[in-house]
Amino acid sequence: MSYFSKTPTGKHALLMQRMQRLDHIVTENETEAFLLENIQIKHHKPRYNILLKDDKTYPWIVIRHEAFPRVELTRRWEKGAGEYFGPYPSVYMARTLLELIHDLFPLRTCKLDLRPEKIARGQYQVCLEYHLGRCKAPCTGGQTEEDYGENIKRIREILKGNFRPAMAYLEQQMLGHANRLAFEKAQWFKDKMDALNHYQARSTVVNPKLGNVAVFSLIADPQRAYVNFMEVANGSIIRAKNMEIRRKWNETDEEILAAAIGDIYTQFSRTVKEIIVPFRVEIPLKTRQTVPRRGDKKKLLDLSEKNARYFRIERRKQLQIKNPEEHKRRLLEQVKTDLRLDKLPFKMECFDISHTQGTEKTASCVVFHQLKPAKKEYRHFKIKTVEGIDDYAAMREVVYRRYKRLLDEGKDLPELVVIDGGKGQLNAAMESLRKLGIENQVQLIGIAKRLEEIYRPGDPLPLYLDKRSETLKIIQQIRNEAHRFGLRLHRKRRDRKSVQTRLTSLPGIGEKTAVKLLRHFGSMPRIEQASVEELAKVLGPKRARLLYERLHPSAGSSGGD
Repeated sequence: MSYFSKTPTGKHALLMQRMQRLDHIVTENETEAFLLENIQIKHHKPRYNILLKDDKTYPWIVIRHEAFPRVELTRRWEKGAGEYFGPYPSVYMARTLLELIHDLFPLRTCKLDLRPEKIARGQYQVCLEYHLGRCKAPCTGGQTEEDYGENIKRIREILKGNFRPAMAYLEQQMLGHANRLAFEKAQWFKDKMDALNHYQARSTVVNPKLGNVAVFSLIADPQRAYVNFMEVANGSIIRAKNMEIRRKWNETDEEILAAAIGDIYTQFSRTVKEIIVPFRVEIPLKTRQTVPRRGDKKKLLDLSEKNARYFRIERRKQLQIKNPEEHKRRLLEQVKTDLRLDKLPFKMECFDISHTQGTEKTASCVVFHQLKPAKKEYRHFKIKTVEGIDDYAAMREVVYRRYKRLLDEGKDLPELVVIDGGKGQLNAAMESLRKLGIENQVQLIGIAKRLEEIYRPGDPLPLYLDKRSETLKIIQQIRNEAHRFGLRLHRKRRDRKSVQTRLTSLPGIGEKTAVKLLRHFGSMPRIEQASVEELAKVLGPKRARLLYERLHPSAGSSGGD
């Protein structure tokens, strides 16, 4: 981010002046970002990058294609020379892994040609590695090729990321040396364990097994679709591109992706033998389509889809700034699609019930017009017909009262009503709509707090939305606003009742007098702070003196001395 500081200097300032556009590729972690940077610099050779332009690259571990294969560290990837694993972002990490492999398995390190006929002639002799126990001398027939191959199979598993056997071996050695008080040797094994805990077995960004492929992914909305394209050459991502496509009427995802693939092929003039896609499409190209379910190709497709999602987020932010009305329309379309509604919810209302163990029962109704709160239309309700704790009956009452009044006044009904609660509250609200004969005019859903489940009338199973979805965030915002607005009245009534009870417990203060005091002073603290003269304006001199002495016992006793 130093390139975008307020006062860039040197090459940064020149780079900012000449930059025409900024693209980015999302990776799974920082390690893969470093690896991808190395690949991109070597492929595109940008003018302003000095580092990583040479032929050096991150290290690999290679199992050579030869008799009694060597396992070595290398910085050069040569096609057909062996089976490569990596690259590794740290030389220390790669060397640690290689040392571990040599500690676990006796392997040859020499460059001798160990073809069977040469071994049979007996032209080789054992070396120091054999005497140190690090090699079984296959050069003199001390180890068969089959036995050596079994070790190579185990090493291949470690290089693929299966570290459980190796970690168990290291822990056993560490504890054994610690019990024998050989703490330096135990620490050596512990260091190997720590290094391997931070090791990543393979990178999706670079994998020579992938070869030359093109990757396409699609993230679709009701009005727009977002396509990501990645070009992979020799297992490395060398190019990436995002596209935004406006969806035509009744156009399927398959048709959109097929058109995007055709446009991208025309633009880049690429001919690859295989393309990786999320689903099969009909395209006039002689290429093999792969829809991966697991493995490296699936990881590469997931990475492409992740980039498409990030691109969608960025485009939505730009749309929100440039055209807020279109942004609102898109959000309403998304809500309609996700909640399976029949029409766009331009007007939404939400109900919430509040009470304290069945007392001080209140309800709230908040109104949103085109996703914005219309606070002048908010309404509070005092529950009139319900005794005790019965949220269902309370919801039935307030929904009926709300829409009976709207019908009587000839006002517009909302397109969507949100009920704060599960199936019970939803069914109670639906009963009121049926009683009023508007069950087909108003769409109804309920949202349960515990798992944020969405309930719809007639559906036995709830609807679960992605926790990050815009639709769920909109519904949560409306629900939380209804809850906040409802608690405000509930707390006000509860506090007033508490103050009234405290006042009426004093001699000479009845309920009507307590209400008169609260209306005049507004709160109990102000009543307590009032002087005798101020109280007398409401109660008269005699009762004011009595109340003041009850509220201030010390003042009363001192006045009697």
